[in-house]
Amino acid sequence: MILAIMGKEFSTLPQTVPHVETKHRRICTPVPHPESTPLLDRMREVEPLSMRGMPPIIWEKAEDIYVFDKHGNKWLDWSSGVLVTNAGHAAPEICKAMIDQINSGLIHNYVFPSEERLETEEIIASVSPEGLKKVFLLSSGSEATECAIKLSRAHGIKVGGTSKIGIIGFDRGYHGRTLASQQAGGMAGQKSWIVNLDQAIINAPFPDGYWEGDSSFDGFLKAIENRRMKPENIAGVIMESYQGVGPDFAPVEYIQKLRQWCNEHQVVLTFDEVQSGFGRTGKFWAFEHYGVTPDLICCGKGISSGMPLSAVIGRQHIMDQFPPGSMTSTHTGNPVCCAAATANIKKLLAEDLTGNAAKLGIILHERCKAIQKRHPHVIGHVTCAGLVAGLQTLMPNKKEPNHDLAHRIIELCYQRGLLLFAPVGAWGQTVKICPPLTVTEDALLEACDVLDTAVDDAVAELKA
Repeated sequence: MILAIMGKEFSTLPQTVPHVETKHRRICTPVPHPESTPLLDRMREVEPLSMRGMPPIIWEKAEDIYVFDKHGNKWLDWSSGVLVTNAGHAAPEICKAMIDQINSGLIHNYVFPSEERLETEEIIASVSPEGLKKVFLLSSGSEATECAIKLSRAHGIKVGGTSKIGIIGFDRGYHGRTLASQQAGGMAGQKSWIVNLDQAIINAPFPDGYWEGDSSFDGFLKAIENRRMKPENIAGVIMESYQGVGPDFAPVEYIQKLRQWCNEHQVVLTFDEVQSGFGRTGKFWAFEHYGVTPDLICCGKGISSGMPLSAVIGRQHIMDQFPPGSMTSTHTGNPVCCAAATANIKKLLAEDLTGNAAKLGIILHERCKAIQKRHPHVIGHVTCAGLVAGLQTLMPNKKEPNHDLAHRIIELCYQRGLLLFAPVGAWGQTVKICPPLTVTEDALLEACDVLDTAVDDAVAELKA
């Protein structure tokens, strides 16, 4: 094993594993397949180290809830390609929409008007809260959160002058890897490259009730005071609707107080829904769990179930601050991406995939809690909302993150035909579970059985 930036790499040497043949999984060769190793080595020659870290499967295709290699192996997918394929991989309706768009002859038009962009913006506005009807299409989640920070600060200067520029994010938060988004995020190790940090971008404790024991709103107010700032200095607050390191939610009362505080002090409240939106948590938007409405929504990933598209959705007086031509993006509203997004949202709504996530989320939560009950000394915080869940691993009988255990659980799952991405979290301690929202109950139960045995076996190895 080789240490990577965020932890360990999975071995690229073929491992002989037991044969698996079920309705939803097939492992019929060593994994990775011996023919994959030279290709993985070639990728190492041309890609940076930071691109490594995932289970070493060379995907040939992905369909609905499955991932295939070219050697006959079939994995039940619990990654959704990092929470992207909410409507399943390569959904026929979405593929047809993209093919039809390509065949139309229009595949790029910058920000020149198109019917395709209009249709996508209108359907996004139709599923957004009242008052949030302006839609700005972009390419990535980081681009969306950068835009929200820009809009928030510009609004702060407009209403309060140049001293109202503060941006508040949260400890262990994640909003992307670009300059402002990474500063607003709350993982200190990811900011070391910046060096000259913006002193007006600060982090407050995230009230998850586990790593941060104080879940009161006082912690937020103290964070501002400790940085010698005042409410009149704050332009915006940006928070993941659930923190991706968990998923971890804040208490409802906390968020309702935050919404009230932002109203009182003319602070723009942004919810980052890049990974939590489009039905993932059993509600179309994860912030609906709190009973509040933000001023801006950042979204992406599940917006198209496969194509690079993101959006900022917001109130008109915030979104319309910049004049024509001054806030654009080269690939904004790309027609092919728009076709995918429109078809994706229509599928999510027509098949009530949000409802499916809510229904199956109850089962997933029960199964995850059962694992924790069997292994309380190494499985600490367990959370679930709809079809996103996380097992946070600990060192034996200590409240200390255990990246190695999380890594081993994921390795055993992938060798048995259940695919998850590498451990996540501030310390790489979380086994993150996020199947496509099209998953069926029997497929979910089979995957839970695999996870059960993988955790049991990894814990047994730990004791040996």
